Amino acid sequence: MADSASHALPEQPSADALGGLSRRGLLKGAAVTMGAAALGAGAAGTAAAADSSITATAPDGSNTITMSLTSGALSWSAKRKGATVAGTSALGLKLSDGTVLGAAGTVITNYQHWTIDNTWTPVYGRNATVRDRYQEMRWNLQDTASLINFSIQIRAYPTGVAFRYVLLDKGTATIADELTTFVFPDSTLVYSARDEDPYNPVAPGSIPSTGTSTTDTGPLTDLPLTATYAGDSLIACICESSRLNFPRLMLSSVSRQPGTLAAYLMEHTARGSDTVQTTSTVTTPFATPWRAVVTGSTHAELVDNAELVLNLAPASALADTSWIKPGKAFRVQLTTAAGMAGVDFAVARGLQFIEYDGGWYGDVSSTDATKPIADIDLPSVISYATSKGIGVILYVDRRAATNPDSLFSLYKSWGVAGVKLGFVDDGTQAMTSQITNWARTAAKYHLLIDMHDDMRPFGYERTYPNWVSMEGVRGNEHFPTASHNVTLPFARNIGGPMDYTICYGQSRDRTTNVHQMAMAAVFYQPLNFLYWYDSPSKYANTSNWPGLPWFDAIPTTWDQSHTLAGSIGQYAAVARRHGDTWFLGAMTNETSRTLSLPLTFLGGGTYTATVYADGTPGTSPYQTPVVVSTRTVTSATTLNVAMAPAGGQAIILKPS
Repeated sequence: MADSASHALPEQPSADALGGLSRRGLLKGAAVTMGAAALGAGAAGTAAAADSSITATAPDGSNTITMSLTSGALSWSAKRKGATVAGTSALGLKLSDGTVLGAAGTVITNYQHWTIDNTWTPVYGRNATVRDRYQEMRWNLQDTASLINFSIQIRAYPTGVAFRYVLLDKGTATIADELTTFVFPDSTLVYSARDEDPYNPVAPGSIPSTGTSTTDTGPLTDLPLTATYAGDSLIACICESSRLNFPRLMLSSVSRQPGTLAAYLMEHTARGSDTVQTTSTVTTPFATPWRAVVTGSTHAELVDNAELVLNLAPASALADTSWIKPGKAFRVQLTTAAGMAGVDFAVARGLQFIEYDGGWYGDVSSTDATKPIADIDLPSVISYATSKGIGVILYVDRRAATNPDSLFSLYKSWGVAGVKLGFVDDGTQAMTSQITNWARTAAKYHLLIDMHDDMRPFGYERTYPNWVSMEGVRGNEHFPTASHNVTLPFARNIGGPMDYTICYGQSRDRTTNVHQMAMAAVFYQPLNFLYWYDSPSKYANTSNWPGLPWFDAIPTTWDQSHTLAGSIGQYAAVARRHGDTWFLGAMTNETSRTLSLPLTFLGGGTYTATVYADGTPGTSPYQTPVVVSTRTVTSATTLNVAMAPAGGQAIILKPS
């Protein structure tokens, strides 16, 4: 069943969701501390002086988020199992005329509270069903100086906390800045990266100053941003969700506040090539994106809690999603013969797509992506691919997609399956709107879409599930370190799907081949490009490549996912089930290690484990051989998963 929950604005739970409770029933037992006058009609003057707070608590008691009004100014804080996730941190919006909402002179005009427990079914994902369970509290507020009415909504889930602002008055508003801060406890480290650079663990106040005269400048970091805390009993990842008609959020160090990060709304596209927007004009009522903090008591738990971002996003807008089928893809060279050979390779290797990348219509800077180069007989390739059940994906630079309705309609008439859109450097309000329009228009013509370059996720793949993947990461085609690879499950991949171009069998890899194989299970990437930089002829002698059956078998979408072990920048082990078969991937950094992994997630009976492991380490990690073995296991088995430096293991667990 498709995702069908309602997310109208301003968002209200349905009567069914509330279980038919009256407002009195909703308020019963609410964690509220406020002056009585603060809720009284016509008591604005008294309310302004009343310090008030409300706390939303996750239904399982794990996470809490508190919103406070102190001397007319708003703040928030959050805890997980009693440990501070964020201390007292600022809330507020600044409008273009200088009005500041939430900094002073704020009064409460209304209060609402409810608890929701729903389950919804994604078209595809980490799990076959997603539980949406939270307590929400809202204050409707008024700025006494401008008489502007606004609201702040807070939610506490078992997987984290979230909040957003809503401008309530009907009309328009021009937002100049968001005043949100995140105040961390002492000894917190944040994993900072900008513009697809590697992650760098630093103190919140030590994010490096970057940017140029044509980009956003300052000590800025992109989302998702992961924070580790002293004592190693807590980890959190800041993400955004439901970003519509609004700039992308970055975070900035704050001068003389070493534990604080502040919201920064981007004014440029990521690499500074489009119109600068210093403000954002919106039609009101208007809700800003959710500011989500995914939390975990362990690093492994954080990975399993990533669906918080989806739960905060609008429900699917598509009535028919039967045509949306993610899968594995292979990039072919820019000739007709390569396309035909790529189709045959895809059939032989259990792939679902081939892709013509940049250059199939000539120079990628061209604004005309309607005519293939002479070397490619595209109709013949598409016809042959279709006859074999293989889809064709076409790369398009965003400069050639300014009229997506016309272009995507043409591609649909050709029989194209999807579009890989390049150089989508988002940032401004206008670029956010362009991105969401590309996703909507692609859905109109039943095209999958994969957006590349400096993108950041915001849960919109729930709303338009044809948006199957995006980049926004220092990709595997750069041959990064193993440490980088085992940082990503706890950082970038928390925010959403990640196109990472697995490079199996490449001499430039800084990892073992099994490490590359394990990525297909460890990373969530529903459109998975395999054999990057390769041609089918390389794998003609299959005996030279013992890892091929793993890639043949592994899917890209899942019925159940379970992170077995992990530590950011050190190692990760994830098991994912599709049907009755489990696929287990484990990866380590440059340190060899053995993980003891209980198989308690298996069902009853016996399973045959096909184990792809690192052999004796070679002179370079990529020279380490793949050793294949089989054994019988049950749910009572504990596997000792040994990995070479920069290595891994990949295991298929199939019922005997």
